[in-house]
Amino acid sequence: MRYTIHADGGARGNPGLAGAGALIRDELGNAAGAVSAFLGRQTNNYAEYEAVIRAFETLAELVPPAERTDTAVEVKMDSMLVVRQMQGEWKVKHPDMKAQQARLAQAIAAFGTVTFTHVPREQNKDADALANEAMDRGS
Repeated sequence: MRYTIHADGGARGNPGLAGAGALIRDELGNAAGAVSAFLGRQTNNYAEYEAVIRAFETLAELVPPAERTDTAVEVKMDSMLVVRQMQGEWKVKHPDMKAQQARLAQAIAAFGTVTFTHVPREQNKDADALANEAMDRGS
């Protein structure tokens, strides 16, 4: 099975009121799950990571354990930082981001092939809307 995750996080102020949003689609393009979580006071980079972490937690609820290693996942997001760090092209320096990256690495470990793709903001509107809904609920 193949899934696509569109993920986005944001903070109003940096740090500020933060939210995480993600939309999970199956290989036919149907919505299979969604995340919209208010994160309290966090940085935008923390929220970007948290959106992907929570998307994988949601995906783990959808995919039976026996099928996870045969599941391919493409993560699409407009955060160049998270994409490049997860591709191993950029180093993670900040202690909070190291912790977030470790949590994400643990979340994706159960799945087969996982790729990260940077997309323009215009191609990530659904996830952005979910993140903004979360921030609106918290303000």
